[in-house]
Amino acid sequence: MKKALFALFFLLFFATATFAKVNINTATVQELTTLPGIGPAKAEAIIKHREANGPFKTVDELGNVKGVGPKTLQDLRSEVSTDN
Repeated sequence: MKKALFALFFLLFFATATFAKVNINTATVQELTTLPGIGPAKAEAIIKHREANGPFKTVDELGNVKGVGPKTLQDLRSEVSTDN
């Protein structure tokens, strides 16, 4: 019984972690690089843009970051948020 409960907890924990969105206003380089199409250079560009222009108000503002085009933005839309 304990093994079954542990397995259930384990699955629920990782299922929740898998579907958690990355907050682009607080994410680190390491967190941003977990996103599809975002490597270290784009992650740094996102952070520099955030530092220079303030927090992102909408996910669409990621399109203002050099290297984040329409296709990348489309791929990221369901993976990121601007929530605090």
